[in-house]
Amino acid sequence: MKSIFTLAAAILSLVIGSSAPAQSQLKVASLHPLLGDLARQVGGQQVQVVDLLKPGGDIHHFEPTAREVSAASGIQMVLASGKGLENYLGKLRDSLGTGVQIIEVGKPIPSIKIDPSNDMFLCCPAHAAGGIDPHWWHSAENMRRAARTIADAFSAADPANATTFKANADTAQKHFAELKKWAQQELAAIPRSDRKLVTAHAAFGYFCKEYGFKSVPILGLAREDEASPKYMTETINVIRDHKIRALFPEDQANPKVLEEIARETGVKIGKPLIADGTSPDAHTFETMLRHNVSAIVAALKP
Repeated sequence: MKSIFTLAAAILSLVIGSSAPAQSQLKVASLHPLLGDLARQVGGQQVQVVDLLKPGGDIHHFEPTAREVSAASGIQMVLASGKGLENYLGKLRDSLGTGVQIIEVGKPIPSIKIDPSNDMFLCCPAHAAGGIDPHWWHSAENMRRAARTIADAFSAADPANATTFKANADTAQKHFAELKKWAQQELAAIPRSDRKLVTAHAAFGYFCKEYGFKSVPILGLAREDEASPKYMTETINVIRDHKIRALFPEDQANPKVLEEIARETGVKIGKPLIADGTSPDAHTFETMLRHNVSAIVAALKP
């Protein structure tokens, strides 16, 4: 994999070394498919978006190479998720200097911290203490905030089209509000006592907060975390004590831990949820939300 400094040099050469005439469109690169989709909604015809992380990619291990940005000649802005998700972002920012803006879209969004003192939190305290859940895009309200953040960034870079960006963001925000209302209506079929979302990783805190669920992650924030035998025993006891009705694996993640727990407890396994928003079949907020809500309702509705 190319170093972040190679990536920075490639972007700078593309930006300042091109002899092509100035573009009429604002050109931005996205480090997440959900951000790319939102950028297109807000930017409309005035913005060209290049997706560096493609659907099916792993946001926790992705680092763009110079080759992957070769199609991004002339970019003026990079959209990142923020909240520590892109661990290479600091070096990238320092290397790029002022030639290309990096907008951490999730930065102004209130963070959810992992709370190991919660008796329903099953991840090891050493891993979770003080940890921030970076999966802010599971909230419709957060997506509304993100639309405004992107519109503001586009407007600052292209003031002539600021009115258009604001109007497009308003439209996107209304759509997210409608999706939230739809989700609330669908999830209302699940009794409050059964609103416990058991997943392998702590990726659904924002979803649970928005829709009144208890988040019960078996492992940590990343896909590769594994549970010790002692922890597995504690998990099984908690699931039995709290009468958990279903376990939910995640797309693009190994379901073996949940399968083992399901065998021990007799609890059914629901349809895999989309945690990172990069599924080849659901990499927009709407498709991700509709998939997840439908899967949760199918498993937990009486």
